[in-house]
Amino acid sequence: MRSSSLQLTIVLTIGILSVSTAAILIRLATDVSGASGVGFSLVLAASRLSIAALFLVPTWQSFQPTSPTAIKFAIGAGMALAIHFATWISSLGYTSIAISTTLVTTNPLWVALLSWFWFGEKPTRATFWGIGIAMIGGILIGLEGTSQDEANPLLGNGLAIVGAWAASLYLLLGREAQRQGLNVGSYVTIAYSTAAITLFPLPFLFGSSYLGYPILTYVYVALMAVFPQLIGHTSFNWAMRHLPPTIVTLIILLEPVGSTIFAIALFQEVPGTQVIIGALVLLMGVAIAILGNSAKPS
Repeated sequence: MRSSSLQLTIVLTIGILSVSTAAILIRLATDVSGASGVGFSLVLAASRLSIAALFLVPTWQSFQPTSPTAIKFAIGAGMALAIHFATWISSLGYTSIAISTTLVTTNPLWVALLSWFWFGEKPTRATFWGIGIAMIGGILIGLEGTSQDEANPLLGNGLAIVGAWAASLYLLLGREAQRQGLNVGSYVTIAYSTAAITLFPLPFLFGSSYLGYPILTYVYVALMAVFPQLIGHTSFNWAMRHLPPTIVTLIILLEPVGSTIFAIALFQEVPGTQVIIGALVLLMGVAIAILGNSAKPS
């Protein structure tokens, strides 16, 4: 059953607004807790996904067995999602929200490249041009980041890019899981649960705990689970069944715009001119790459 354009627009708008709050909620939770470092970043990532998985527990009662291949893809997607959150959330402790969210949403580029090597879907000439333009934008952002008063902008930028790679794998594995027969409800239940299980023990390896933080920290974490995860991510996973993946990933590029606007309003974190120019160039390159890829003959 095809969804109407209005329904798709409403769902994707809600999805974008929801995921745009992720970086803001992470920054708020970090500021309130007074904690920092990789260990606390993993606490946030694992807690967000664990709460989301708990919300989905009732869906296991209606889970319908499907092909083992589909389940394997969903589990793989969940592991990629765990890597995505572990690296991206950690990046916010070292670089700005504007830079981090711009770099982490370059996943359409990597989706195009992975699709080429994995499925033989060769990018068009326009896609190659887009990749080159996006790389220039990324360099501009990275150079500006080295002059900012962030803890370690180069490390933060690198973590955000790794997060983009993992997100790309997550999207492609999720698409395959649904192609193999899983409905969106069953897919996200397996993927989110796998990610939660993967992440849960990791904070202990860095000497961090899930207990002892101010109550407001847990409020922000719960909001992360509800808005960016359950509403935001699930909206995009649902849209993948009704729109080409390239279109969905293009729409996700609006996330850094929303996050930056929220950051300006709440933290007065106004990005520098070079970051703004670099972000615009990067996003333009990504748009050219994906539109060129989606326009090729089928």
